[in-house]
Amino acid sequence: MSAFATPFPGYDVLDKRDTPSWNEQTRAVVRRRLEEIPPRRFLSTDEWMLLEAIAARLMPQPDRPRPIPITPWIDEKLAEDRRPGYRYADLPPMRDAWRQGLAGIAEEARERHGLGFGDLDPVAQDALLGDVQRGAVDRRWWGDLSAARFFGELLLKEVVAVYYAHPAAWSEIGFGGPASPRGYVRLGFDERDPWEAKKVDD
Repeated sequence: MSAFATPFPGYDVLDKRDTPSWNEQTRAVVRRRLEEIPPRRFLSTDEWMLLEAIAARLMPQPDRPRPIPITPWIDEKLAEDRRPGYRYADLPPMRDAWRQGLAGIAEEARERHGLGFGDLDPVAQDALLGDVQRGAVDRRWWGDLSAARFFGELLLKEVVAVYYAHPAAWSEIGFGGPASPRGYVRLGFDERDPWEAKKVDD
């Protein structure tokens, strides 16, 4: 796998931290995201380690000396039972779905390879996750939980959402950060405000 190359080299959204682009509330939220990584409160040690291994395949970060933490923020959401306000008919309540889904992935790995998911090589991990995404799983380990729904609506969505809630991810995609209180002016197609990141080929 080749390292990710951002089209915004040298851009750091945190350069805006002490400018009028951000207000105190924005600074506080970003500071917490950077400095107050939540401790484990909901997931068991094994579930935490499994989710760490899964997140590393869904959002690989080989170019980062310090990967963006993903599992702690998912664990915090589960510990606080923060739900989206809706639930698919083929998914149990959020916390139950996470426990059941992680257990399903763990059992699939043991049944197929005789190893824990984290001990598999990347090719085997990706193949297993691909089967979970397609629902090509052994129903013995999943019960009434739709593996495909768990993968698409909970696992993948949360991993990606947590990743892109981090300022380091904002910088790599050229996102200018929260628009409070600055706002945006140039909203037309292919227009860029002067404070926004500039692509290297622009």
